[in-house]
Amino acid sequence: MTDITADAAPWYRSLTSGQWRMLIAANLGWLFDGYETYALILTVGAAMHGLLDPSQYSQIPGYAGTVISITLLGWGIGGVCGGVLADYIGRKRTMIYAILAYSLLTGLTALSFNWISFALLRFAVGIAIGSEWATGSSMMAELWPQGARGKGAGLMQCGLGIGFFLASFIWLFVSGFGPDAWRFMFVIGILPALLTLWIRTSIDESEVWQEVDAKRRAARARKDTGATLTANEQALTRFTVADLFVDPTTRRHTIIVFLMSLTTTLAWWGISSWVPPYIASVAAKAGQPAAQWASYAGMAYNFGAILGYASLGFLADRFGRKPVVMIFFALAFVMTPVLFLWTQDLTLLLVAAAVNAFFTLGQYSWMPVWLPELFPTRSRATGLAFTFNAPRFIAFLGPLYAGFLITQFGGFSHAAMTIACIYALGFVCTPFLPETNGKPLPA
Repeated sequence: MTDITADAAPWYRSLTSGQWRMLIAANLGWLFDGYETYALILTVGAAMHGLLDPSQYSQIPGYAGTVISITLLGWGIGGVCGGVLADYIGRKRTMIYAILAYSLLTGLTALSFNWISFALLRFAVGIAIGSEWATGSSMMAELWPQGARGKGAGLMQCGLGIGFFLASFIWLFVSGFGPDAWRFMFVIGILPALLTLWIRTSIDESEVWQEVDAKRRAARARKDTGATLTANEQALTRFTVADLFVDPTTRRHTIIVFLMSLTTTLAWWGISSWVPPYIASVAAKAGQPAAQWASYAGMAYNFGAILGYASLGFLADRFGRKPVVMIFFALAFVMTPVLFLWTQDLTLLLVAAAVNAFFTLGQYSWMPVWLPELFPTRSRATGLAFTFNAPRFIAFLGPLYAGFLITQFGGFSHAAMTIACIYALGFVCTPFLPETNGKPLPA
């Protein structure tokens, strides 16, 4: 794999067709993940109206928060399991299984007959969605040259924002189909299954993983014969989740990035997932159509997110991982009162939502940019999956807590500011990670 140097051709000309195909596959996989996720955020209110008794309508924020939290919990479980699978059965195969599963389960969500069936299906969708990210991120890091690794990760992460934007755009038209319009959004979610056919024939398995897998099999065979294993062979035969906590350096990295990931995840699910309904509520008070403004808000927010995803990757390659991530944490905090407290004009709210998203959603790119550079190949996908998804076992309480705070405070603004304090945790933790910009991946 050829690295990119300062006097070589532009980074994008130095990539092979296989590397570009990998980016497209990972981006599309994450795009459809984004569609499935944001379709829920946009439609959960309408779905609850259709699935609950009218006497329960006043409790819809609580039910909506519960469904989103259950989805997030499933995402955490599936994400950790998917990362382990990717380390043992391969990146490509795990990606295909994950995309097939969340496509079919999303389609089945359209058949929900009460809020419990809806929540259970969303839990299953969350398990499948969680399995895909670590696989794509690992493959991107292992296939792309180190000089462009951050850029590739940022461009891959853009898929989430594009998926969110696509869901908002489609909902703008589908929302007018009547009380069951939300069901059509989930029927459309079956389409990603077609992507697996292309991945199966066009994407190569990671050679880096294949080499380590061969060494793992050989080490296991030696262990079965009773041979004395070297330290490296012992590490290869160790269960990948346990491997994250045996080596002191890896254990330290795992704990720090867990806290940083918790910051990003809890803040987004506890604050930013409420942006469309918040702007819709402001529009309703102004006598404007709430559903239409919710779609506008989703599109503005995710336009800013797409720019943020890509920008973090490019900036991290230019200035380093550490300073860029700290800036994104700090400005995500600053933009919270700008959006939820200080702006009431609807047009300006859309602008504030876009800028807010640049930092709050855009900061997610630090994970595919930085995490693969902190874990060895033998447990890379597990490390990525654990640190990206395990925080959801805590962050799934965010929507529940936010729903409670919204009820207690009588609105979104004070609830958002309370949860935004979590950004301090990510900012403080970041300096304790090593700067890995321009360095090769751990073997």
